[in-house]
Amino acid sequence: MLAPEVVVGNRKGMTGPPAGTPFHKMTGSGNDFVIFDPSAGGYEQLEKPAFITLLCKRGMGVGADGAVFLERAGANSVRMRYYNADGSRASLCGNASLCSTRLAFELGLVREGEFTLETDAGRLRARLRDGLPEIDLEPVEIVRPDATELGRSAIEERLGFTLVGVPHVVIQVPDLEKIDLQGRGSSLRRHPALKDGANVNFLAGRAGGWAYRTYERGVEGETLACGTGAVAAAIMLAAWGESGAETRLETRSGRPLTVKLRRTGDQWFPSLRGEGRIVFKGTLEELT
Repeated sequence: MLAPEVVVGNRKGMTGPPAGTPFHKMTGSGNDFVIFDPSAGGYEQLEKPAFITLLCKRGMGVGADGAVFLERAGANSVRMRYYNADGSRASLCGNASLCSTRLAFELGLVREGEFTLETDAGRLRARLRDGLPEIDLEPVEIVRPDATELGRSAIEERLGFTLVGVPHVVIQVPDLEKIDLQGRGSSLRRHPALKDGANVNFLAGRAGGWAYRTYERGVEGETLACGTGAVAAAIMLAAWGESGAETRLETRSGRPLTVKLRRTGDQWFPSLRGEGRIVFKGTLEELT
């Protein structure tokens, strides 16, 4: 089915991107993005915090958890720049990388098979596997299965920290429905011991597997999925002896993300696979 097309307008008299600037709205398990492809042009007008904040603001702009800028970067290579909904630039977003992988194939930016997805966190190998986008992340070396110095509460069973391109706190809890995600997530996200802040993931066992919820920095609230959060959770489960080489995690949207892990010494080599779906295509008109 072809994606529907829409035109997004804005208040008169405001400067912004050239009229008719095209974009794709995509979702990865409910983690949604506005993505600009190379034909859009005018990146210097688009990649500004104020513009991205309005673009991503629900009820005022297109609405999204973040904005992505893609461009061809050589033979079978695509460059991705990612911005959080608050306009801050992030080195990596797992679900945005999955969506970018899907879109790169749809736009013909890459050949069939594997290609290189260049991010601020490194060069990822990307492909479609069983109809779903999959990426191989850079090796993860900072893994602390016990980070209770950040302050583990009485109801929290375990608390760890890892750096998966971006920092993540992972907390195992008995029940995801009984946590104060906004309060606890906001507090840990700004913990003084974490100089760059962190995303905060709450993890609990479910019948036949695991589920998690994420408080994302840059969004400053819960998102329906977090790709690097799923990787962080899978690494922590493996480090805790609760999971093995492959972990399937249920996101808040109910859609799964699958993480494969290989470990060599102190390095973890993760792959992430999940949804990357085009919701609609549109054009911006005077949006800033």
